[in-house]
Amino acid sequence: MTEPAGKPTGGVIDRYFKISERGSTITRELRGGLVTFFAMAYIIVLNPIIIGGNAETKTNIDAFGHALDPNQVTAVTALVAGVMSVLFGVVANFPFAFAAGLGINSLLAVTIAPQMSWPAAMGLVVIDGIIIVLLGLTGVRTAVFNAVPNELKAAIAAGIGAFIALVGLANAGFVTHGPEHGPPVQLGVDGSIATVPTLIFCIGVLVMGVLVVRRVPGGLLLGIVLMTVVSIIAQAFLDLKPGEKGGWAMNVPGLPDGVGGLPNLSLVGDVDLFGAFTGAFEHVSILIACVFVFTLVLSNFFDAMGTMTGLGKEAGLTDKEGNLPGIGKALAVEGVGAVVGGAASASSNTVFVESSSGIAEGARTGLANVVTGVLFLAAMFFTPLYKIVPMEAVAPALIVVGALMMAQIREIDFSRFDYALPAFLTIVVMPFTYSIANGLGVGFIAWVVAQTARGDIKKVHPLLWIVAALFIVYFARGPIENLINS
Repeated sequence: MTEPAGKPTGGVIDRYFKISERGSTITRELRGGLVTFFAMAYIIVLNPIIIGGNAETKTNIDAFGHALDPNQVTAVTALVAGVMSVLFGVVANFPFAFAAGLGINSLLAVTIAPQMSWPAAMGLVVIDGIIIVLLGLTGVRTAVFNAVPNELKAAIAAGIGAFIALVGLANAGFVTHGPEHGPPVQLGVDGSIATVPTLIFCIGVLVMGVLVVRRVPGGLLLGIVLMTVVSIIAQAFLDLKPGEKGGWAMNVPGLPDGVGGLPNLSLVGDVDLFGAFTGAFEHVSILIACVFVFTLVLSNFFDAMGTMTGLGKEAGLTDKEGNLPGIGKALAVEGVGAVVGGAASASSNTVFVESSSGIAEGARTGLANVVTGVLFLAAMFFTPLYKIVPMEAVAPALIVVGALMMAQIREIDFSRFDYALPAFLTIVVMPFTYSIANGLGVGFIAWVVAQTARGDIKKVHPLLWIVAALFIVYFARGPIENLINS
């Protein structure tokens, strides 16, 4: 799918980002950054839906009945994603783009903010980020990263492949929530995929698959453009509505009515750093606030670590032990995403698994991140433009990328059940629970138990015992919170 790398140009950009050294070209990096942006752009629409709200209809309100304005959330979502993607690309030099993490923003909207004010909830996110940065700077995150055995690192990559494929299937409406008394998921709408948007998605998977098989340069980007054109034509004739039965999942393809406008960045700086610890909220004690921070830290810590592991292996940037050179600096910068995201009320920002789509297009350096980040920043001013591309045109790329990442499973010896069980649980729990961190936690716990049962306790790094114990506490946080509240 990728053309041969060119000779080193000797230019400043080439030398700084080590483009030729990593076997890439500037063209690949630009194309990879563009594809990653299109694969991630939905977050500009989705994050305001998750943490934005309406005080009048009492949706996503805090303990005082206040809600974050969705238009303002849209602006800060694009701002922070742009800033962090550029920063990470320039400093860490990896093609791992940033945006608001879907697990943490849901946790904020459903569990944390309703018990306090939104500024106080974002203050907890900032504290979480500060802790993550300190753990990165002191080498703790790097030590844990390096302590993970190769078999689990391969399972993490394969699990992320399954996870990102499920994201694509769900975003395109190919799989949906099942009926009340039926299976938890079902095929399409009422067990059928006979809708135009889902049909476009299915055709897109086949088209992009063919382009990859034929090794067409820019195959994923070409496929996204082609299916976007098909979607615009279909919409012109059928006038389908978003969110309705048989309609588009999110964006309605078509030329925008207007372009341009200054973003409303009023939420930047609207944060109460220690508000949750002051006792000002009826149901939030200092202990409860600490439990919230622990939950945020553990989720952030391992979600990003798992994503970087999978993306690094897919990009071929890891060494023979499966470690990323310079991972310490990358992990420290990643923690800044929570600080910046919380300070801007955009929720914690972290590495996005959809970056794998850009990697599949050949991206190997931080230049791709710079491209993605600049496009996010531009999206603040040209909001209608990114809405031209529907999820059904982008989701096929996630399926293709998921298939490519699943190839990492070949590094796992499934004839040894002490390897097979932790690897299998890591792979399946990620998509089934819609959480990379959950898959990591179950995999770590199973690895410690399986190796101990086999008598290979020396193969279990001491840090993995600590991590497994922390995840047991993490999974039991609901009963622990109830015990504290009682």
